[in-house]
Amino acid sequence: MSAPPLLSVQGLTRRFGGLVAVNAVTLDLRQGEVHAVIGTNGAGKSTLINMLSGEIEASEGRITLGGQDITHQSQARRALAGVGRSYQRTTIFPEFTVHENCRLAAQAATPRPWALWQAARHCADSNATAAAALQAAGLAADARRTAGALSHGAKRQLEVAMCIATRPRVLLLDEPLAGMGAEETERMLALLADLKPHHAILLVEHDMDAVFRIADRITVMVNGTVIASGSPAEIRNNPEVRTAYLGEGH
Repeated sequence: MSAPPLLSVQGLTRRFGGLVAVNAVTLDLRQGEVHAVIGTNGAGKSTLINMLSGEIEASEGRITLGGQDITHQSQARRALAGVGRSYQRTTIFPEFTVHENCRLAAQAATPRPWALWQAARHCADSNATAAAALQAAGLAADARRTAGALSHGAKRQLEVAMCIATRPRVLLLDEPLAGMGAEETERMLALLADLKPHHAILLVEHDMDAVFRIADRITVMVNGTVIASGSPAEIRNNPEVRTAYLGEGH
């Protein structure tokens, strides 16, 4: 029997005027699974992830985290409750060190307004959390480097490390493999495999070879609507998916 969903979505809809960007999407995210959401540009994937993270308010539907309704919670409240996310575009602080980027993320997740006498950079808990996140992401050796000097792939790894530093239960990853070469992709997939046992992961990604290697479940969206959801084998052999997205020769 599969684990109960950590994050559950029922009938999630978002309208922008007369445009329905996301239409009645239902899905579950479980700890120990990578749930990939795929679709062509304009399918509604980023809008969906923005609603899950709290950046965009849902027009209809319900989102629960650990059984608690978070549909109308702010992005900050959701982050504190254990929802972390990365973005399509790099969001690191390039002038800071790799460690400082992670420390700032850890500090934001556990603010200590009463510690007025202590410089934030000396917070033992934030520094330890940052070090652990960098270790998990394979960046411990780069901790003292300036973040802007990292390769593209390492910057994407740093973004995931910053997400880990907030101690999330759910990871929402928006195209973490974008722009990566083969070697960088392999490192990121290994990182996701390491993170999977302790997190529920939603992966929005265009690299289909990577998706079919790493995903336990795949949801396919077309024009804001889910047309199929299932195991990689079920999705690969679904005639509607092959016609609408993968192509007959995939």
